[in-house]
Amino acid sequence: MNPLTIGKLRGLQTCASPRGTFTCLALDHRQNLRKANPRFQDDAELSRFKLEVTAELAAYATSVLLDPEVSAAQAIAAGKLPGDKGFVVAVESTGYTGEATARKGQVIPGWSVEKAKRMGASMVKLLVYYHPDSPAAAEAEAFTAQIAAECVRYDLGLMLEPLSYSLTEAKLSGEEKRRVVVETARRLTAIPGVDLLKAEFPLSGEGPETDWPAACAELNAASRVPWIVLSAAVSFDLYLKQVIAACQAGASGIAVGRAVWQEAVHLEGQARLDFLRTVARERLTRLNALCAALARPFTDFYTAEAPFDWYRTY
Repeated sequence: MNPLTIGKLRGLQTCASPRGTFTCLALDHRQNLRKANPRFQDDAELSRFKLEVTAELAAYATSVLLDPEVSAAQAIAAGKLPGDKGFVVAVESTGYTGEATARKGQVIPGWSVEKAKRMGASMVKLLVYYHPDSPAAAEAEAFTAQIAAECVRYDLGLMLEPLSYSLTEAKLSGEEKRRVVVETARRLTAIPGVDLLKAEFPLSGEGPETDWPAACAELNAASRVPWIVLSAAVSFDLYLKQVIAACQAGASGIAVGRAVWQEAVHLEGQARLDFLRTVARERLTRLNALCAALARPFTDFYTAEAPFDWYRTY
């Protein structure tokens, strides 16, 4: 059990179920949504989509992940984000700078961990592109450590999302992705101030399912903090099976986006609402039930002490 500060612990509690498991509804997507639907080039249209999804699905999640550019403040102002749900806000700019084999991230210009704290976020989420053998690996580690230190300063939980990439023109093979995802977890969760790992499934989709338990077990052993598995736009049926394998190996839940709501991107009006209220809602409900039953509570990792004079040095 690792000690955790009161603010960070409260943030994790707010984002989790009473049992300590996570079903985070992910809606911080920006550029990939604009590419998928040209109407979303307009900020108002993209914001409207995100607020509709939030309004229809947030009740079936334990927390919601939004971006500060078109959805976080807007969802609060419009009353679409339920007050009893955890609220995670992204801090990174979409995309990356640098070469494709040496990717670099940055904070959204004009945005900060301190502002996320002030607006009432339960946690912040940082996405970093990372390959342990990339010439940019050390810079990505330093960038992560910088944001983690800010989160420590403001006593705000940090959900870290590393995304792997290839160092050649070819995509990562299944075994290479396994190595990269596991080694990434080992290195980046060792950074002080990282509280929750939002991890890729540690194998590519074409790999045999018989390899899944061992790969997930490796990821679980490598991570020094609780981890949740992201959906990466795979089909719902595939993701459902991945979630079972991950939770059985020790994952504390999920952060799910497009696997639940991706068809709604190309729907409009009542058709979009009907899809969200039926298919998407049923998907998220099933996933939430799985996490509640199978996921490992984050409280297995953390403890906190509160002596009666704690506030004097807080």
